[in-house]
Amino acid sequence: MNEKTKKSLFTTCALAVSALIYTVMIKLVDVQPIGPEGSSVGFAALNGFFFNLIGTHKFFYYLTEFFGIIAILIALLFAAVGAYQLYTRKNLLKVDKNVLAMGGIYILVIVLYVLFDKIPVNYRPVILDEGLESSYPSTHTMLSMCIIGCALIEFRQVLKKSVLKIAEPVCIALIACTVIGRLLSGVHWFTDIMGGALISAAIISLYYTVVLYFKQKKQRRKV
Repeated sequence: MNEKTKKSLFTTCALAVSALIYTVMIKLVDVQPIGPEGSSVGFAALNGFFFNLIGTHKFFYYLTEFFGIIAILIALLFAAVGAYQLYTRKNLLKVDKNVLAMGGIYILVIVLYVLFDKIPVNYRPVILDEGLESSYPSTHTMLSMCIIGCALIEFRQVLKKSVLKIAEPVCIALIACTVIGRLLSGVHWFTDIMGGALISAAIISLYYTVVLYFKQKKQRRKV
């Protein structure tokens, strides 16, 4: 493992630990019943301030729902690439390592989604359907950042510079619009958005580390 890969691994670990500490703090710091039906919320003063300042906006809610669909379509694209390679190469081990790693990232995101749904950290500041719903972390933030962020890392490996000049700003804009739009929608507390971003940063860093490791191994084989 070269120095660049080691630094990336260290960054991943630091982000993961930071996300864990942040999540625990939400359950312990300034917990007050300011949510619907008297539900308790961590960092209550901060979250209450932003919620009262921004309010709720259905336009941004539906807009980010649409962006979420785009993220899922990108994930399906990479899943299709992996399925095609598996079909043509007749061996899972012959599928591109980056594509397999991407699949691992998707599984990790799904596991975290189910985990946080079953073990709520915070509940939504508004009731959308019936009863309280888990709102931490913002899953739209996670989906957008993890899927599009990891896709961008892969695009930088395989796309021509002329195409990347278009794809890169589009990917960044999609992530930014989803994160900001989800906050403006008012269906998440401020700390839900930040938690989603922090967890996603750790996952993207993990994928980047794996890509660096595979690239390093490939270069060694050529020597």
